[in-house]
Amino acid sequence: MPTPNPPATLVRRTQSLADVVVDHIKGRIASESLRVGDKLPTESALMEALGVSRTVIREAISRLQAKGLIETRHGIGSFVLPPRTDNSIPLGDASTMHDILSMLELRVAIETECAGLAAQRISPAEIDALRMALEAIEQDQADGNDSATSDLQFHLSIARATGNEHFVGALAQLGKTLIPRTRMGLEQVGYLNAPELRATVNREHHSVFEAIARKDPEAARAAMRMHLSNSRERLRRAHEAAGTQAAATAG
Repeated sequence: MPTPNPPATLVRRTQSLADVVVDHIKGRIASESLRVGDKLPTESALMEALGVSRTVIREAISRLQAKGLIETRHGIGSFVLPPRTDNSIPLGDASTMHDILSMLELRVAIETECAGLAAQRISPAEIDALRMALEAIEQDQADGNDSATSDLQFHLSIARATGNEHFVGALAQLGKTLIPRTRMGLEQVGYLNAPELRATVNREHHSVFEAIARKDPEAARAAMRMHLSNSRERLRRAHEAAGTQAAATAG
């Protein structure tokens, strides 16, 4: 039976639509209509039940992953996780450009090793899941949607392929701060979403995927290190370009 839409009186004006979806799913978990290990309704079912778009659902799923409430297995679905003890790593909010660039340095340290271990340990099923995550990024781009959530899922899929849940937990906790364009102004996002830059990023993703799929740890580490280092440089240039444009406009 479809879950009824949340009453309009329950939706605070300060809430985004993604907040509403997050609260709805958290409520179902708290009431045990969704228990540990249960599979969440599909994106389409949630869209119909809550009257929101697929982008909103994906944003909410990403937030629930970051909170450690659910995990998503590509090609299968999202599942409720057991409550976790508060053993998280304290992380500051990436609210300034310095913080965002520092977060990318952390990503280089964590995800370079993730890629190497994934190349050593990945299973055929996980290779398929990683391929699907890569295709989801490109599909979002082709549909004109923000690919930040699918981008995050690609990186989380690599972490899962290590077989080390601590990597998965660390990346899930970082959540969308891993995808720095979600923390930037519209003028910078426009630069980073330019077709030629998207094509470059996609090539970098493919290089990471191909090295992991052929089980070449050193090539996987090198490809991930290059991708994230390039991301940091692209972000720095976008920030500088936006600052120059703002100064010219003010002058």
